[in-house]
Amino acid sequence: MNYDIVIVGGGPGGLSAALALGRARKKVLVCDAGPRRNAAAVEMHNFVTRDGIAPQEFRRLAREQLQQYTTVEIRDVSVERVTGEKNAFTVHLGEGEVTARRVLLTTGMIDTRLDLPGIERHWGHGVVQCPYCHGWESRDRPWGFVLTPQTAAHAMPFAMQLLGWSRDVTVFTNGTEIDADSLAPLQRAGLKLETRKVARLSDTEHLEFIELDGGARVPCELLFAHPPQKQVPLVTRLGLALDEHGFVKTDPMKKETSVPGIYAAGDLCMQMQAAVWAAANGMVAAAMMNMELSMDVRP
Repeated sequence: MNYDIVIVGGGPGGLSAALALGRARKKVLVCDAGPRRNAAAVEMHNFVTRDGIAPQEFRRLAREQLQQYTTVEIRDVSVERVTGEKNAFTVHLGEGEVTARRVLLTTGMIDTRLDLPGIERHWGHGVVQCPYCHGWESRDRPWGFVLTPQTAAHAMPFAMQLLGWSRDVTVFTNGTEIDADSLAPLQRAGLKLETRKVARLSDTEHLEFIELDGGARVPCELLFAHPPQKQVPLVTRLGLALDEHGFVKTDPMKKETSVPGIYAAGDLCMQMQAAVWAAANGMVAAAMMNMELSMDVRP
C-alpha cells in the first residue's frame, strides 16, 4: 500500500498531524502501537476545551473525529524500521510493509524510572513531572521536588516556581551535589532543603510522606521528579542527529530531521513537553509536509 505520509505514533502530536493532513486530502497512515507514556495519568490538562479529560478518552475522541476523513487510516501496529529515501520510504510494520513519500515521527520519549522505592505505586498521580499539568488539583498541600544529577542545573528556577501553587515545598537533594550559590536563593525564597537520602515513598494509596534514611518522615502529597529520558528504539535505529540532551534535532520551521523526508514532532524533539505543545508541533509538521508534497510535482 502506498501513502503520502506514514505517521509513527498516535498521541496528540500524531493525531493532530493526521487531522491537518486529512483535511488537506493527503493519504495518511497512523501507526499506533503504544505503550502510552501518560498511561498512569488520570487526567490531562492545559488543553483548552479538553481540560481534565482522561488521556484514553482524548485519543478516542480524536480517532472518532478522524473517521470522517477518508484518506486517513489508523492501525494499531508497530513500526519496526524505516528504509529507503525521501519520496520512496519503505515502512516495515509488525504486519507487512507499506511505502511512503514522507515519514513523521511522533513517538514521544521513554522515561527511565528513578531508583526510589515506592515510585511505581504513585507514578502519574502522586509522583509527576509538570506543575502545570497537576499542580492545581494539589494546591496548598505539602509538595516535594527530588533532584537528580541531570536536573540539578535547573533546580532553582523549577523549584521556585512551585511556590506559586504551594508554600510548603521541600527540595530533596537525595545525594545529588548542588553548589551553594544555587541553594541560597532556594532557602531565601522559603523552600525547605532536605539533604538526607530518600529511603522510600509512603506505601499508602495516595502519597502522604517521604521517608528518609534514618526513618524521619517528611509530609509530601505531590512529588516532582524528572527521570532521564531516552528515545524509542526505532528513533535510535534511524541514526537521527540528536542535541546534547538527547532530543531529535529538527529544522525549527519545517520540523524535518537530519534525514531528508523524515520529520519529527512532539516530546521526542523538545524539552518543553505537554500534550498541547505536541499537538501544535504536529500541526506545524503536517503543514510543512503538505506544502512540500504539493510542490513536488512528479511527471
